[in-house]
Amino acid sequence: MSAVPRDSITLTGLRARGNHGVFAHEREDGQEFVVDVTVAVDLAGAAASDDLSRTIHYGVLAEEVVAAVERHPVDLIETVAERIAAVVLAHPAAHSVRVTVHKPQAPITVPFTDVAVTIVRDRQ
Repeated sequence: MSAVPRDSITLTGLRARGNHGVFAHEREDGQEFVVDVTVAVDLAGAAASDDLSRTIHYGVLAEEVVAAVERHPVDLIETVAERIAAVVLAHPAAHSVRVTVHKPQAPITVPFTDVAVTIVRDRQ
């Protein structure tokens, strides 16, 4: 079994519009979601060779994450986070991923700044 890479690629504050939530108005009106992704990946080979194919193209990854949020609505942001993790782990170079999905406009009746869920998933 190989060691967990100490290197990572991080995307912070990706913004996407989605229609996720348990309430009808969330499904109808939609809202902005903010996503942070940190991917554990061994970057030594890419750095030594200056070869993009030996890492994960973070521009492509950002587009894939946003597309995952924009896909068909689900009730829970936990489900959105799982969907994003699967997209990331589809990249062969990804060893594990930490995904945080923020829902800054969550329907909460008290003042708040943010609601978020974070999951960590490893390649199986």
